[in-house]
Parts: sequence; C-alpha cells; structure tokens
Amino acid sequence: MKFENLLELIAKVLLPLTYTQTKCAHDKITPDMEQGYCPDCGKLIVNEWYITRCNCCGVKMKAMLKNGQIVPQNHYCTNCGSHDFSIEKLEQINFIDINFAALVKREVEPEPIYSTTRCWQEKTPEQPKLLVQYL
Repeated sequence: MKFENLLELIAKVLLPLTYTQTKCAHDKITPDMEQGYCPDCGKLIVNEWYITRCNCCGVKMKAMLKNGQIVPQNHYCTNCGSHDFSIEKLEQINFIDINFAALVKREVEPEPIYSTTRCWQEKTPEQPKLLVQYL
C-alpha cells in the first residue's frame, strides 16, 4: 500500500471521529437585546434574566449557570446560612438586579407568519381594457 493511500485512509477514518460540531454560543446577541436572530446560526434567541433568593430570609443571592441549571454562586446564604433557594424570573432587568442576575439565552421557534391575499372582480357589462405598456 502506498504512503499516499495510507494517509487518505487515515484521514477518512479518523477525521469524522475527531471533528465534533460545537453548539452556537450566540455571542453576538448582546445582553441589552430582548430578543434577536443570531447571525451565526440564524435561530431566534430570547434573553431571559433570573435571580436566586434564599427561601428562609428572601435575600437576593448571586446566580450563575452551572451545567445548564441556575444555581446560587454561594452554597449557603450569607444572611442566615440556609441552603435552600428559589429561582425568580425577571421580566425586565434593572441596574440593581444586574449584579445578582444570570443571563440565559434561550432558543425559541419563531411563530409562523400566515398571510393570504384575496382578490375579486366585480361583474360589469364591459370587459376591462388592458393598459398600454410603454418601454
């Protein structure tokens, strides 16, 4: 077997094993946008903000994303020491909550746009005349 044929065979076998397609991170959708289409993948992305609160005393805790889940940055509340927390979705981010909030970029399916055009012609005794086209 020739060396070139061996290289081609290795490329055909190993290249599909080493190449894995990464998921789009939607980096071009900025946090100040409510929603938008990602220019890299073309999907509709909605920015959602979440904060975490202590279940015991209600103090806001810094939120973060860990393995796709929203969790508090600290394992225990700094106010009361509780481990329990709740997740709260914010409708709109403000300058106070931005220090505690975690941003989730969610892909959504756009609503299909259905449009129909209807036309009709009233019955008249005369036939409509065609317009003369000027070139």
